Amino acid sequence: MHGIEGSRSRFAELDEMSAAAYRLAVHSGRFVGQEIAEELNLTAEETLRTERNLTRLHLLQPTPGKPDELVPSSPDAAVAELVGDTEDHIRSLQRAVTSVRSTMLSLMPAYFEGRRRRNHHEGFDLITDVDAIRALLREHREHAGSEILTVQPDGAQGAPLLASLRDSMLETLQRGVRLRTIYQHTARGDLMTSSYVREVSAEGAEIRTTNELIDRMIIYDREVAFLPEQEIDGPGRSAVVVREPNLVAFMCKVFEYQWQLATPFLPDSPQPEPITDELKLSIIRLMSRGYKDEMVARRLGMSVRTCRRHIAELTEGLNAVSRFQAGVNAALNGHVDLHDNA
Repeated sequence: MHGIEGSRSRFAELDEMSAAAYRLAVHSGRFVGQEIAEELNLTAEETLRTERNLTRLHLLQPTPGKPDELVPSSPDAAVAELVGDTEDHIRSLQRAVTSVRSTMLSLMPAYFEGRRRRNHHEGFDLITDVDAIRALLREHREHAGSEILTVQPDGAQGAPLLASLRDSMLETLQRGVRLRTIYQHTARGDLMTSSYVREVSAEGAEIRTTNELIDRMIIYDREVAFLPEQEIDGPGRSAVVVREPNLVAFMCKVFEYQWQLATPFLPDSPQPEPITDELKLSIIRLMSRGYKDEMVARRLGMSVRTCRRHIAELTEGLNAVSRFQAGVNAALNGHVDLHDNA
C-alpha cells in the first residue's frame, strides 16, 4: 500500500512543464538544460527542478559512460521502474489470499456435515427467556443465506414490532435473501402494516394474506424453525427451536400449502372483494361451531369490537334475530356445513 501511494505522489509531479521538457528531449534525443530553458522560457531554477522531476520519474537516465549526459527513456520502461515492486507485492498478496481461501473452504464439507449431525442430535430446544429468544432470532436472521419463511397471525402488526423489523428486513433482502410472509386478511386494513409491506415489497419481499392461521412460525434456510410453546398462552411465551431435518421439511410443506391458498398483499392495489366475502364466510363458520365473539376475533386476527360489528352485519344480512338463527340460515343457504365440527 505504501508503494502504491508513493507511486501516486511521484506521478503527481509530472506537471505540464515537465511533460513539455520531456517531449523536447525526445525530439532532440537528449536533455540539454540550456536548450530546454530557451525553448520553454524557463529560469535556471525551473529548469533544474524539471530535470529532477523527470529523473525521479525515470523518464531521464544517464548515458552509459557519460553520467552528465541525460537521455529520455520510454514511458513503459519508466512505469516498470516505478511500480514493478508494487505489482510484485500485489501479486504476492493475491496468491496469499487465494491460498487462505482455498485452505479454509476445504473445511466446508466437514462443517456442513457436522452441522447436519448436530442438528439431528440436538433436534429441539425450549427457550424460555424472552431476551434470549430475540437474540437468537436476530442471529439467525443476520446469518440467513437463502430464504426466510414467516407466518404471522393476529392480524395487524404493532408499530413497535414493524419499526424494529424494517431496517433488519431491508438489510436481509439487500443481501439477496428471499423473504416470504403470510399475514391474516385483517392486516390489510392497518396503515402501519400496509406501509411496512409496501416498503419491503419494493426490495423484493413477497407478502400474502389468508383468513385463518394456526400459529406463528419462522423458518430460516429450511434448516431451523421457531414455534411458540403451546403450554403457555399470551404474549411473551416461550419458543421451541426445531432443527430436526424431517420435521423442518414438514413445516416447510405446511408453509407452502398455506402460501398457495393465500392472496398476494399489494398495498397500492384495490382490496379484492373475494377477501371480504371469505372473511364473512369464516365468521359464519366459526359462529356455527359455537365460538364466542372473543374466540372468533382471535382466530381471525381482529379486535372483538370489529368482530361484533361484522357479526351484526351478517346477522342482519341473513335475516336472523339471533346468532343461532344466523348459523341455521347460513347452513340452509349452503354457506356452512352443519356436519363440519372441525
